[in-house]
Amino acid sequence: MNPQNGHDIEDITVGMSAEIAKTITDADIVLFSAVSMDSNAVHMDEEFGRSTPFGGRIAHGMLSASLLSSVLGNRLPGPGTIYMSQSLRFRAPVRPGDTVHARVTVKEVIAEKCRVVLDTVCTVAGKVVIDGEAMVMATSRARREAAGK
Repeated sequence: MNPQNGHDIEDITVGMSAEIAKTITDADIVLFSAVSMDSNAVHMDEEFGRSTPFGGRIAHGMLSASLLSSVLGNRLPGPGTIYMSQSLRFRAPVRPGDTVHARVTVKEVIAEKCRVVLDTVCTVAGKVVIDGEAMVMATSRARREAAGK
């Protein structure tokens, strides 16, 4: 792994994976609400949350999903990665205090285009809360060398 450019396409193989974990706090939810401008009461108001099928406040689905971006940009492929697409299926709620494990696994390498397709999943206590698939553009050692960098 090149610390400035992450894993180059030449080094990525099907089956490689990486993961991070983060405990979602009340502060995370408030800050995400401010940045995203999503102040839906199901995220912000415990009393309102109790009146929903969730039985309490839940974190924004995209807050948990954003952890996948962290794995892709920091671990696999890593620095220099460009997000191209992402599908997401929200399977279960995430609550304040839950620890979300975000994991990506290489499914396909399209070397000639520097593209990588990855399975993406977020879990809480072993239960899938989000799953999907991402496509990213990885860095390339050959392209850097051809450009003289």
